Amino acid sequence: MNNLNDVAQLVAKFKNENHIFTDPSFKEMQLRTQFLDPFFEALGWDVRGVGSLSEVVVEDPITIDGKKKSIDYSFKIGDKRKFLVEAKKPSVALKTDDTAAFQLRRYAWNASLPLGILTDFEEFSIYDCRIKPELSDHANVARLSYYRFEQYEDKWSEIYNLFSREAVVEGKLDAYIEANQSKKGYQTVDTAFLKDIERWREALAKDIAARNPHLNQSDLNFAVQATLDRLIFLRICEDREIEPYERLYRLSEEKNIYQRLTDYFQEADDRYNSGLFHFKKDERPDGERDGYTLGMKIGDDTLRPIIQNLYWPNIYAFSIIPVEILGQVYEQFLGKVITLDSAHIAKVEEKPEVRKAGGVYYTPAYIVDYIVKNTVGKLLEGKTPEEAAALKLVDPACGSGSFLLGAYRYLLEWYLEQYQKFPKKYGKKFAPGRTDRLSNIEKKQILLNNIYGVDIDPQAVEVTKLSLMLKALEGETSDGIKQLRMLRERALPDLSHNIKCGNSLIGMDFLEQHKDLSRDEFRHINPFDWQAAFPAVFKQGGFDAVIGNPPYVRQESLGEYKSYFQQNYKVYHGTADLYTYFFERGVSLLRPQGFFSIIVANKWMRANYGEPLRIWLKQQHINEILDFGDLQVFHKATTYICIICLQNEAKNPVIKVTEVKTLGFPSLEEYVNKNQYEYRQDSLEDKGWSLGNSQRQKLLAKMQIGMPFGKYVHGIIYRGVLTGLDKAFVITKEIKEQIINQQPSSTELIKPYLAGRDVKRYKQPASDRYLILIPYGWTRKHLDKDVDAWEWLEKNYPFIAAHLKPFSEEAQKRYDKGEYWWELRPCDYYSEFEKPKIHYLKFQVKPAFTYDNEGFYCNSAVFVIPKNDLYLLGILNSKLGWFLISSYCTQIQNGYQLIFKYMQQLPIRTINFDDPADKARHDKMVGLVERMLDLHKQLATSYSPHDKTFLQNQISQTDRQIDALVYELYDLSAEEIKIVEGQ
Repeated sequence: MNNLNDVAQLVAKFKNENHIFTDPSFKEMQLRTQFLDPFFEALGWDVRGVGSLSEVVVEDPITIDGKKKSIDYSFKIGDKRKFLVEAKKPSVALKTDDTAAFQLRRYAWNASLPLGILTDFEEFSIYDCRIKPELSDHANVARLSYYRFEQYEDKWSEIYNLFSREAVVEGKLDAYIEANQSKKGYQTVDTAFLKDIERWREALAKDIAARNPHLNQSDLNFAVQATLDRLIFLRICEDREIEPYERLYRLSEEKNIYQRLTDYFQEADDRYNSGLFHFKKDERPDGERDGYTLGMKIGDDTLRPIIQNLYWPNIYAFSIIPVEILGQVYEQFLGKVITLDSAHIAKVEEKPEVRKAGGVYYTPAYIVDYIVKNTVGKLLEGKTPEEAAALKLVDPACGSGSFLLGAYRYLLEWYLEQYQKFPKKYGKKFAPGRTDRLSNIEKKQILLNNIYGVDIDPQAVEVTKLSLMLKALEGETSDGIKQLRMLRERALPDLSHNIKCGNSLIGMDFLEQHKDLSRDEFRHINPFDWQAAFPAVFKQGGFDAVIGNPPYVRQESLGEYKSYFQQNYKVYHGTADLYTYFFERGVSLLRPQGFFSIIVANKWMRANYGEPLRIWLKQQHINEILDFGDLQVFHKATTYICIICLQNEAKNPVIKVTEVKTLGFPSLEEYVNKNQYEYRQDSLEDKGWSLGNSQRQKLLAKMQIGMPFGKYVHGIIYRGVLTGLDKAFVITKEIKEQIINQQPSSTELIKPYLAGRDVKRYKQPASDRYLILIPYGWTRKHLDKDVDAWEWLEKNYPFIAAHLKPFSEEAQKRYDKGEYWWELRPCDYYSEFEKPKIHYLKFQVKPAFTYDNEGFYCNSAVFVIPKNDLYLLGILNSKLGWFLISSYCTQIQNGYQLIFKYMQQLPIRTINFDDPADKARHDKMVGLVERMLDLHKQLATSYSPHDKTFLQNQISQTDRQIDALVYELYDLSAEEIKIVEGQ
């Protein structure tokens, strides 16, 4: 299989020549050319770069601990490294060589690559590089697999299915990585670095606050952020050979460290022209100038360990860590803020909006890449570099800059490719002596021409600038920086005109309504004038693309802004979350034909608060929607998302839709290409969007002849009982019997009670739990005048009172209690629980409807349809019923949420009882459902395996008959039945 013969020949050759490899004079290069290169070529990689792939970088240069080194092999798909290989001489015993294993793991860990390979052809070790390497680790730590060359033929399929180019492209390597998640021991580079910079931030905050009492909270946050950013930037420049190695370290060994640092920072201002070092009054906006941090005080005992922790023996290798990974670190870092108490003592706290949102979630790279390619990529189609220079791209909530960084990276690659087509014409665009790298001046110009961003958080703005500047500096050297200075060019652009701080959603007109704002309130709201901030952009009609990931801020936090949103946004709804307003704002910033694309929560498609947005969107040109349903796109976050792309032009009759069913794809673009379908925009319903494929939508449209479920049940379903304190009011069978045995009259207040787990498809409800039901108003109704209510209850229902008494304090604190603490909340439909009805689970992963004629009450996980209707029960439990539920109800986790606002749209086939054939179908359905209920009852009391199998077979047969009858009722063809059954 797959070049196995080539590998067999390599193994035979190695056996024959093995004796020469133990010779210390044998060169690693010989090993690579004779064995390792052919080995990886057998895995489908173009190691020598003779083909069109060029995805293997041999001797990938890096600088680590001040020394020039190289990664022996970097394997890439596109511009992204997928795994590393370190090659050693066969004379090295890799199975036990701790140093070689540490070297590989350090490289891969810093590159944020999950897997790495250590090999000398004789041995082949695979390491899990998500585990932080320690110098004391033995070679077997984090090793996933180990092979000797004699095993290659037998193990070739295992190796090929992980590390071949075919396997990597198909996502098999990623799938293996995902399936082999360690439960403990992982500390990836971003996690480790975040932990360190958070510790450094706290130390700096406390020290600066104590030594500089004149600084307010805003100034303190800036001072701490700027100090850290400057140190990290300069340390990265050292590892990239732009700054002298260990210059910061040497400063940390002296006294008055910060004073010496400020001299260094001012030198950097001259060299880099970056807002990170902007101390002088010059041509840049004075408002961006840092006029106070050079004069503040920071203690040596605080700075020294911070600086020295940026060096060995800390294992960070800043020449390897991708800029995107630093962005992930900063995204989390920005979720906290420094506060000052009345004694001017600093404390680091999570931002309220982050706490309410459940944390900060970094947008996965494949999402960024997809949005960039389908906006920026489309804008670049057919353009020359000169035309592309006029394109303006903006992220209105840029955060740490992930989308802008992705767009900038895409542009750099595009421009380089265009210039390489005409090297003579564009010779000055390349770095000196190179045609594979853009010049510093060109990279700066691209950044200034094309990239814009806004964020309400000034720290985020600085982080975005830092990320973009580090990207612009990739590949630069100290000699290159010196040459730029000779040309009176600084190495970095001034981004103050491109990346700005402000509230993207609130303009300066907010001040007209709130003229009494204090300085702190103004700073908090931070209104922003787009036209004034980017006059050149709007002179040409607006931005060509608006991209990003709007913040997840819940509507409860928007109180002070809601009246403004109501007056200024057509998509306003009183309970809409913040992200909804970014749709309208984003499109308003576009020039004609411009693209708007964001990743955002998908709740707006069906939620009540999304109706104004849906109505507004129907008037726009929607290009594409990718709905990820209940897939967990953000790691450790229960957030359900979609990607939407609009274009600023006339309405689009057809939307391209993709329902993403898995994250196990090698490429999101490839998945979309295979699964995308078209959907007519004019068929979207204001009440909620269900974006099924065209065949599915045609079938749903056909079934609209049925009566909406909401009308069929007369607009009424009931939710289960909310006690507010189940441990008091929900009792076991034993407690119930004790109370009844001692006082039989208590029966009227104790009801059989179902929890969600008790409700199963067609199964007779059964439970050993009971509800103490004392409804609102019941006590007063029975109470004699001038009698203490509790005393009366103790006298007349002593055993119920005795059970409830220990819970009195908690019961009194309930929000949803009755007139007295022992009563339940007001409810008009308690009597309905006593009647025949249909119970169903509010959340279902498969149909869960059943019939109850025994008077069960239920908890809030269960809904009640107050109809004695076995015909309806058959439809809801059928395959077609589930098809309808999955089409109209909100997907959540692995199932659906069956609340009434979604359920009410289900079309229920009504019966014409004047038509004998129709009545016969109804009666047949009732008979089949009665049989199904009886079979399930028999199954519950059957113990014989033979009887269980016999009954289960009958249940399956009856199920098929019900499904067939439902198909007949809705007049489905064989092809339509295949759609329902997912065939």
